[in-house]
Amino acid sequence: MNTGFDVERIRKDFPVLSRELSGGRPLVYLDSGNSAQKPTQVIDVMREHLAMHYSNVGRAMHALGAESTEAYENARDKVAAFIGAPSREEVVFTKNASEALNLVAYGFGNPTNDDPRFRLGPGDEIVISEMEHHSNIVPWQLLAQRTGATLRWFSVTDEGRLDLSNLEELVTERTKIVSIVHQSNVLGTVNPVAEVLARVRQVGALMMLDASQSVPHQQVDVAALGVDFLAFTGHKVVGPSGIGVLWGRGELLEAMPPFMGGGEMIEAVWMDHSTYAPAPHKFEAGTPPIVEAIGLGAAVDYLSAIGMDAIVQHERELTGYALGALREVPGLRVIGPESLDRRGGTVSFTLEGIHPHDVGQILDDNFGVAVRVGHHCARPLHLRFGIPATTRASFYLYNTPAEIDALVRGLHHVQKVFA
Repeated sequence: MNTGFDVERIRKDFPVLSRELSGGRPLVYLDSGNSAQKPTQVIDVMREHLAMHYSNVGRAMHALGAESTEAYENARDKVAAFIGAPSREEVVFTKNASEALNLVAYGFGNPTNDDPRFRLGPGDEIVISEMEHHSNIVPWQLLAQRTGATLRWFSVTDEGRLDLSNLEELVTERTKIVSIVHQSNVLGTVNPVAEVLARVRQVGALMMLDASQSVPHQQVDVAALGVDFLAFTGHKVVGPSGIGVLWGRGELLEAMPPFMGGGEMIEAVWMDHSTYAPAPHKFEAGTPPIVEAIGLGAAVDYLSAIGMDAIVQHERELTGYALGALREVPGLRVIGPESLDRRGGTVSFTLEGIHPHDVGQILDDNFGVAVRVGHHCARPLHLRFGIPATTRASFYLYNTPAEIDALVRGLHHVQKVFA
């Protein structure tokens, strides 16, 4: 394993990992793709702000207001640096990645937006993929219904890769935006952004990435990626829930209409019209998730101190170990790439003749192993593979090979129960 990576020291930062479940079972948390656990460093920062510095932001002229506003905007600076954003004004705080994706979809076909890049109607096309989370499907379905545009999608190969064989036929001069996942929340697949983006640029379209599963697990640099928009969520980045991020190119954010109206997103208001603050504030109507944003800032500080390269290497070794160990379980089928090439630390699988809900329940009740079961908000992908659900184990910086061993022991037990 990664000799420079002290996973036992890291585990001590996460209070929940010391929990014993009923019957004295240690917690084996293999569900970070759903939501990551929180280190003391994040919990303490949020508690301190609530206890000693809390006030609304951008409004109050007193000391607490100034402290709270400074901490909130410092969090924006930290996030911008973490994802390589050229400007802090390109980082919009939302309540989650779903809101960030909806925000961008709202900017297309909007009668208040006369920028030709965002004009959308019959004859225009939106392109997504078959491996998307529902958060990157439903907003585009709604947009197509609202505007009369056509929704199209990349298919997925049997190996769990994006099928680019018809890239030029799928992404054409009719395409206005391509929005795909950076790393699949089911398959673990890391998509070939550069290849898709090259075609997107050829036809003059825009491109968005759902990076909810990539930002926590690899070094993501929006400038290097070259896309136009990127969304991710705080609760998967060892931060709190209730906070997400939309990054967008500054000139595109300025061209987009506000997503919601309210306090602090305005420049001036009259009874018959309003003018709006520049981005990012025109997209942050009302009291924002202040403490959550500050917690997200602490989370990216935590990950940066460890080093994303070290996290990537640790997870890669864990994933290789898991793929090898799971091959020894009879009747187990991995859904997704079975090699480490362009894949992250998420492994979804089925057990022949056993429903994933039963698998998850027995793992939890008998071994304290927490995995996710179901379609993982990616039902079309499961339909593509002809299955109703999978069991998903997802790894993070605090997981160990011993926990994977516990998973495998549990799966052997599940098979004995149903033998």
